[in-house]
Amino acid sequence: MEGRRIPVTEEFQEAFSHFYAAENKTREAVTKTLLPSFQTILIFSFGTPVHFTSPRQTRLEIDKCLLVGPVKQPMDYTLPPNADILVANFKADAFYRFFGQSLASEHVPIHPDDLLDENCFTNLWRLLRDKPPASRVHDVLEFCRPYLKKRDTAFERIATFNNIGESPIKAIAEETQQSERTVQLNHKKYLGYSAKEINRYHRFLNAIEQLQKLSETSTPVDWLDLVSRCGYYDQSQLIHDFKHYLNLSPTQFLKFQQDVCMATPD
Repeated sequence: MEGRRIPVTEEFQEAFSHFYAAENKTREAVTKTLLPSFQTILIFSFGTPVHFTSPRQTRLEIDKCLLVGPVKQPMDYTLPPNADILVANFKADAFYRFFGQSLASEHVPIHPDDLLDENCFTNLWRLLRDKPPASRVHDVLEFCRPYLKKRDTAFERIATFNNIGESPIKAIAEETQQSERTVQLNHKKYLGYSAKEINRYHRFLNAIEQLQKLSETSTPVDWLDLVSRCGYYDQSQLIHDFKHYLNLSPTQFLKFQQDVCMATPD
């Protein structure tokens, strides 16, 4: 089993965080878990069809390509022998800038052909299938080049807002003289998730970071103190978030944390 992250050139770093390529050269199927990143991902499958299992236990088989996201909960995926995938990870509003819409959280992942009049992704798949991973990334970026639109000025304030503890919707509405409802709709439109959803995720990442620091120094965890410092109402709310994002309890996370990798969304 071989898997690696492939960086993008500086020109496209505002649009993609990275690409991920993986091949299963073993005789056994390999199952992994895709953890939440709040990114939209485009998956190409060039070998034996790969399948994902959604949080609602819906099985999704990828024959050529599949669009998923924004990824808000863990999803299991299985690479059978001779599986070969390439995953493009879109940053922030990049998917909207390419294709004009983001995926709503309640929608089941859909094939990208359903978003466009022409079967362009299948044509791209044919172009990529016989090439090595690095060449595939180059070709995907070249394919995307003419479609990437300039960032809408309405998104700029949403992208740069970083006042922790302050409601971004209310603050941006006051600064830009827009209604809070308009700002909420733009946030969902450009990113595919609400400000409330991403704030909850950032709060959870803060709890993860605090736990990792305590673990590194072998300091016993004061759960009530952690709840207070991370802005949770009580310990049950913290436990609920661990179940929601990782399918683990906080104590299970501490036990298996070396096997879990969480990344802040770009």
